[in-house]
Amino acid sequence: MNHAPAPDVIVAGAGPAGAAAARTLAAGGASVLLVERAHFPRNKPCGGGLTTRALRRFPWIAKPLAGIDVHPIATLELESPDGSRLSLSANEPVGLLVRRVEFDHALVREAQQAGAQLHDGFEIAQASVDAGGVTLTSRTGETLRARSVVAADGVHSVIAKRLGVNARWPADAIAIDMMEETPVETLRAARPDVVWVSYAYQGLDGYAYIFPKTHHVNIGIGCLLSHFKDAVPDRPYELQSKLVSSLVGSGALEGRSDRRQFTPYLIPVGGPLPTAYSGPVLFAGDAGGFVNGFTAEGIYYAMISGELAGRAILATRGRPLDAGPYYARSWHKEIRRELLDSVAIQKYLFRNHTRVDRAVRGGKAFPWLAEAIIDYAIGRRSYGDVRRRVFFRAPGAALRLVWRTMMDGRMRRAAATT
Repeated sequence: MNHAPAPDVIVAGAGPAGAAAARTLAAGGASVLLVERAHFPRNKPCGGGLTTRALRRFPWIAKPLAGIDVHPIATLELESPDGSRLSLSANEPVGLLVRRVEFDHALVREAQQAGAQLHDGFEIAQASVDAGGVTLTSRTGETLRARSVVAADGVHSVIAKRLGVNARWPADAIAIDMMEETPVETLRAARPDVVWVSYAYQGLDGYAYIFPKTHHVNIGIGCLLSHFKDAVPDRPYELQSKLVSSLVGSGALEGRSDRRQFTPYLIPVGGPLPTAYSGPVLFAGDAGGFVNGFTAEGIYYAMISGELAGRAILATRGRPLDAGPYYARSWHKEIRRELLDSVAIQKYLFRNHTRVDRAVRGGKAFPWLAEAIIDYAIGRRSYGDVRRRVFFRAPGAALRLVWRTMMDGRMRRAAATT
């Protein structure tokens, strides 16, 4: 039994969501214990892409980014099944590519410098809530207790399972990403300053991508887990190996795949939990489903949800049961519409791959749309601004998106009540 003084808040999981929550809480004067099952520095399978709007939303990350390898990207190339390509370029970086082994560690150090305490090697096995707070128990039997918890313990959140919040993500609300992060001595991108993304690649209800980094390249392919189970005959590495061979053959890559660098992982892409809190426990990052359902971008939304969870606890200090509703109002205001629309876009486009073709060709035909996407990625234009611009310039497409979002919302509410 642990008899050390209980912290005000335990943050479970030291990825971007957990680190942002811990930093926010510690900077606000709360005593914070950041727990992590691994030992730092630890790796995390991920594309490792950030849009530069993150620098505007989180000015403080300029410092941790300055101490690690960061590869800025100013050109994004999108490819559709019929071979159409849309190149989005800017006169400044629109994306930053990082290695998670470095980035996550840098964020944790920022949280520690703000006053958070790190307890790594704590793998959560049990979680319970009573009138006095929350108890977390590790696999070794160690217990920790606090009045509030930010659960940022990932896509397989043990806390969500133990509290009955989310036993598992449905197969059609989760993607499998099959990826390797390989040193450039073995595999490199032929165009090291271009991020390439191919939607519905070779008929897959998903995407393939090349993320060139300073000393590595991330190459991967992903799709909904339900689609992978039902329609893909290959095993994960077989599919990955075929992807790399094909791209080497086309000249997009040089070198060979390295199975030792291959790590498939799961991403929740069905939208946030209907209620991303349970009593004094707030769910952030992948644990709460805060991921863009179409692009699978998660770092940015993880950090927003973590920071907002920390702010909610600080704003309701002494009233832990009020933090959840405060948190819900905060993230609903900032990112709910964006995330629900992303799921609707995902379902609309992959229901018929010719829609992907039309979307890419439409981006080429309408320069205003490409400009809006770039402004959004950089942070010059909010998502709401882009959405209003699409409504004004392409009302038919916008209305279809609204209808799809409404239908998805009804289905989500119905599922939550059954």
